[in-house]
Amino acid sequence: MEHMSQRQVAHRDIKLENVLVDTSSMTLKVADFGYAAIGTELLKSYRGTFTYMAPEIKEGGKLYDGHKADLFSAGVVLFILVRGIFPFKEARKEEFFYSLLCQGNFQEYWSKVESQYLSEDFRDLIQKMLSYDPKARPSLAEIRAHPWMQTKNSSSALIKQQLVDLVRQT
Repeated sequence: MEHMSQRQVAHRDIKLENVLVDTSSMTLKVADFGYAAIGTELLKSYRGTFTYMAPEIKEGGKLYDGHKADLFSAGVVLFILVRGIFPFKEARKEEFFYSLLCQGNFQEYWSKVESQYLSEDFRDLIQKMLSYDPKARPSLAEIRAHPWMQTKNSSSALIKQQLVDLVRQT
């Protein structure tokens, strides 16, 4: 994400299927730039995959920041990786689960998705990344500095080694 951001590339189709793992270095790579846009101008076209798409794209005809939309989609990917399910069917205020997030009913949301056991730091990061208001979403620097990311980074070498071991076993 940082690599794309530094080059002013908005991917607009961040999803699990477009995230690849380089097993030699255990680094993530993003694929399929068919919907990508270059530059800092606001975008208008309806692009992305339905279940990962930011709400401002779904509203159609509105101008949106492709980089903020990518952060939303990355939040969906992160939720799926940690929880194993989608956080909602689609990011519309009318959709039951997403409406709980929009209304700030976080405790009820986490209960309904049977995820109240997840750490407070993780829940806080996801709530921010999946914000309806793109301006309220954290920047990449804020995500990197978030307490949940700091906790995970302290054990990243161990996690990386476990993944390498797992890949070598298959």
